[in-house]
Amino acid sequence: MKPDINYAEIAQSTQFKSLMRSKKKFILPMTLFFFAFYFTLPILTSYTTVLNQSALGPITWAWVFAFAQFIMTWALCMIYAHRAARFDQDVQQLKNEWGGERG
Repeated sequence: MKPDINYAEIAQSTQFKSLMRSKKKFILPMTLFFFAFYFTLPILTSYTTVLNQSALGPITWAWVFAFAQFIMTWALCMIYAHRAARFDQDVQQLKNEWGGERG
């Protein structure tokens, strides 16, 4: 029989607080960057003409910015997946220290 796990004690532990702090330090800036980058295109195209200038022949900066959003999304997904793997390792370490897996 597995031991009972005191989740309140785990939540108060230094290791858990450190994990949550590092996740917040990563996720909050990434989310703010994503939203700022994402909403800049519709705001600029709706209220200014700055992106109407030609970037390369008939392709305007609006198209370049729109394509950059796809690249930015893929990049953020790859960065998050890499960082989430480290968070998963930290979680596994916490599980091992505080009573292992529960099934």
